[in-house]
Amino acid sequence: MLIKNIKGLVQTRTADESQNPLKGEVLKKLPIIENAFLLLKDDRIAAYGKMEDCPTYEGEVIDAKDRFVLPTWVDSHTHLVFAAPREEEFVMRLKGKSYQEIAAAGGGILNSAKKLQEKSEEELFDDAWGRLQEVIRMGTGAIEIKSGYGLNTEAELKMLRVIRELKKESPIPIKATFLGAHAFPAEYKDNHQGYVDLVVNEMLPQIAEEGLADYIDAFCEKVAFSVDETRQVIEAGAKHGLKAKVHTNQFNCMGGIELCVEQNALSVDHLEVVNETEIKALQGSSTLATLLPSAPFFLSDPYQPARALIDADIPVVLASDYNPGSTPSSNMNLVVALACIKLKMTPEEAINAATLNGAFALELEKDYGSIEVGKKANLILTKKIPSVGYIPYAFGSNHIDEVIINGKVY
Repeated sequence: MLIKNIKGLVQTRTADESQNPLKGEVLKKLPIIENAFLLLKDDRIAAYGKMEDCPTYEGEVIDAKDRFVLPTWVDSHTHLVFAAPREEEFVMRLKGKSYQEIAAAGGGILNSAKKLQEKSEEELFDDAWGRLQEVIRMGTGAIEIKSGYGLNTEAELKMLRVIRELKKESPIPIKATFLGAHAFPAEYKDNHQGYVDLVVNEMLPQIAEEGLADYIDAFCEKVAFSVDETRQVIEAGAKHGLKAKVHTNQFNCMGGIELCVEQNALSVDHLEVVNETEIKALQGSSTLATLLPSAPFFLSDPYQPARALIDADIPVVLASDYNPGSTPSSNMNLVVALACIKLKMTPEEAINAATLNGAFALELEKDYGSIEVGKKANLILTKKIPSVGYIPYAFGSNHIDEVIINGKVY
């Protein structure tokens, strides 16, 4: 396929420029080639450049006059496999109940776990497959999916097996994360260590034996797992070769970030509240800061301090947190818009954070996240728009004309 007359070919980088996550001043720069062409061969990018250097081509040609081409979004934090929505809790919040109050009353994650335990693998797969198609149509070309709505061995394994089946059938890459340490089941309400032992000594060995997970996660919060409990989960995962991607600092600063940096976690995710000590801990570390702005948007919570993180030279990632309780949206276009509108990121920073940095958060940077010869041809072709900044500016409109996955229009 040849795409010609592209108004702007976005996120074109050399191998040297995409070796490391983007941060600070580098994050602010988004390379764009104006009046460009892009040549695809099979499922890869074969060549690109200015139209004056465009080769003759006899195959399929798309004229992209007045349109932009970007790499697809990389969504590095989702809970796409779940049994049912939770709109009744949404109404409870509208009536004044907090996230924590709903969880204490048996709602939240425990509600999702009860429903998931009752569903078959086939039902869960069919529902998740439909959501995955929607995700791709909205421009996501690589994704992570967590377990965590099982909360017992059988149900957690069931979730991860569903994710494994999605991996087999999906046209986009999927990374699986084991999140057994998401919440404490009711029967372990007064025996937290007992449940941590179950996660570490029973669930994890079976998951590792079947090769069901790429990463391990825990919800490090006052309403969930303490720093010490999270440490046990991270260290157990490391023994099985699973890097950590940890939920932390959604509601409280309690040492989760420092723990994750010490344990060389791949990312810390949420970060609605972050203090100076935690920012210093992240500086110079290999741990990425993954921000999920649609969660505080939906929950009416404080937004992540993106500017402080970026100004401290910390690589920032954007992801959707798609889940039935706190972020029932997989729309990465909205995430990019919220990052600009509420987190005060520039369009260039937001696109960098949702593409190349997202790929780093899933260790997929060799194949995804930027326009480079040899990388996968997973692309967004916009409608006719005046600039890249128009994407987050006109946040209520769908700016995607076509999505190309593995070199073919999806």
